[in-house]
Amino acid sequence: MERDTLKPIIWDDKNSQLILIDQRKLPHKLEYFICNNYEDVAFAIEDMVVRGAPAIGISAAYGMALAEIKGDDIEKAYHRLKNTRPTAVNLFWALDRCMKAYNNNRSILSEAKLIHEEDREACKKIGEIGERVIEDGDTILTHCNAGALATSIYGTALSVIRFAHYRGKNIKVIVDETRPRLQGAKLTSFELKYEGIPVKIITDSTAGFLMKRGMIDKVIVGADRVLRDYTVFNKIGTYSLAVLAKYHNIPFYVASPTSTFDFESSIEDVIIEERDEKEVLYIDGRRIAPEGVKAYNYAFDITPFELITGIITEKGIIYNEKDKRIRT
Repeated sequence: MERDTLKPIIWDDKNSQLILIDQRKLPHKLEYFICNNYEDVAFAIEDMVVRGAPAIGISAAYGMALAEIKGDDIEKAYHRLKNTRPTAVNLFWALDRCMKAYNNNRSILSEAKLIHEEDREACKKIGEIGERVIEDGDTILTHCNAGALATSIYGTALSVIRFAHYRGKNIKVIVDETRPRLQGAKLTSFELKYEGIPVKIITDSTAGFLMKRGMIDKVIVGADRVLRDYTVFNKIGTYSLAVLAKYHNIPFYVASPTSTFDFESSIEDVIIEERDEKEVLYIDGRRIAPEGVKAYNYAFDITPFELITGIITEKGIIYNEKDKRIRT
């Protein structure tokens, strides 16, 4: 039985609309963004109305479906959506599935619905499998937002935490604020509060201090792309946490559906998105740095498998880099 949790992506069959929780408005307002065509979907991805690798992929698939329904140029829609963001592999995976369906005279909408349903099942399975790594009484650190808002339901890292909570484990969660867009402070804390899971927010630079004090038992994060050697691309700051966890002998887990795995690319092939420096220089429209000062704003970093305790997938937990079950 599916629990009453956040559903960030809704397809409205009656009106042929994609309905998205507008994550730019959280946590203060729960509002929805209506997509009537693929351009609306492209804007939603670029402007982070919707974000998180699986959610981006699902939304892009529905964007292709809208192009099909409206009689738009499918190739044009494909390339427009493909160029919205460069790092999360689910975007390209979902768009390629939709193009394959179209080229084989199958319904793009049916394919989009299938992608959506597969993600729901994968997220649920990740939670059911992953909760076993959490012990009663654990305090878990997570980074950015790998929850329902980043997927179709439950989330990846937060699915593991949710299912531990559902099964009666007494847990607490510490959330990195995750500068510069504060997805941890704004989104993850919102989800955990919604579920009634005890949560506290810390600045990104506090994690090491808490680890040193023995206040963190596990670290669980999501992923935007996982390569063949299980190198993980995820929100900037993930690599730093992995290094800190390794030093302090704290288990560090990545939760990721197999749709986020990329067995074709090498590290050099992956483009690390560099977003507008204004995201760093301004907070809520107010400049916090002196005029004339520039900023780096890399959205993702790279964590090698040697720093990772295990990768939790819907097919099981990968503890060894020679584990090939995901590749088959």
